[in-house]
Amino acid sequence: MNELRSILGDVVTRLFTDLVTKDVVEDAEKGQWPEALWQAVEENGLTLPVVPESKGGAGGTWGGAYIVMRAAGRHAVPLPLVETIVGAWLLSESGLDVPTGPLTVAPVHRDEALRLGRAGGGWRLSGTAARVPWGGTAGHVVVLTEGEGRAMIALAARGAGAVTRDQNLAREPRDTLTFDGAPVVAAAPAGRRVPANAIWLYGALARSAQMAGGLDYLLRQASQYATERRQFGKPIGSFQAIQQNLAVLAGHTAAAGTAAANACRAADRGDAAFEIAVAKVRVGEAVGIGASIAHQTHGAIGFTYEHALQFTTRRLWSWRAEFGGEGEWAVELGRSVCERGADALWPQLTAR
Repeated sequence: MNELRSILGDVVTRLFTDLVTKDVVEDAEKGQWPEALWQAVEENGLTLPVVPESKGGAGGTWGGAYIVMRAAGRHAVPLPLVETIVGAWLLSESGLDVPTGPLTVAPVHRDEALRLGRAGGGWRLSGTAARVPWGGTAGHVVVLTEGEGRAMIALAARGAGAVTRDQNLAREPRDTLTFDGAPVVAAAPAGRRVPANAIWLYGALARSAQMAGGLDYLLRQASQYATERRQFGKPIGSFQAIQQNLAVLAGHTAAAGTAAANACRAADRGDAAFEIAVAKVRVGEAVGIGASIAHQTHGAIGFTYEHALQFTTRRLWSWRAEFGGEGEWAVELGRSVCERGADALWPQLTAR
């Protein structure tokens, strides 16, 4: 399995290095859909890593999906790739077919809920979901909702609801979708392994993996720039202050990657709520410190649109707040500890 993951890592790195160019990212930020990039991603099976082979997927694990999601963050891939991975998993776990094309998921906020009701021989969807990633662009929206008193997974086609366009700081689409008795393509009871907060939970897992990849990029870029940029006749990387900052960045990058990878391993075992909460908190903290160090190392040039650094840092700052910021997830951790009691804390930590 380690060898297979190594091969997968080589494939995604080579693919994204070749196809995710600065021009592609810039065009995506102007609203142009990168069709050639999407086709390459889909043809290489990167959208369905955790879908069983019997349903057309790769039959892999969340550990394998982590490689894809981390690479997507490292290369600032301007696609709803991780949303498609999560949405496809929700569909397959609930016995529904996974359509081709990009997917997104909704609702993405804990306090929002969409309603699914019977209408004749089918189901109809109502309600509003805000800040949906690529909500107006994705071919289908995978919805986790309630219908007839039980958790349901529904699949709505693009155009089923009204779209209010918006963007995040990274100029990625974050649209509001409004459904008014819209018919859905398919619906089924949520699978046994799909928790009631699955979109919020696995969205946080995906963002953690993406941010871990983004931090990889920041570390590599800052280290390279520190060896190339000369001041007072020598590389700035020879100054102790710069070396110290890069060491701090390296430490946070390593910790973030470990936390996100551990959360994906926990997702393969079963209940991963604790590990995902830890990952979102730890990676979010690392992003706050890491992005600051990377920009300090680059100076003013890193903030210019012509420089590649800001494409990643703007995404990191956006992803940090999506599917719950570290403050929200820290509260979740604290609540879970209090519910179990102080005596259970150490056994719980050492058992994981």
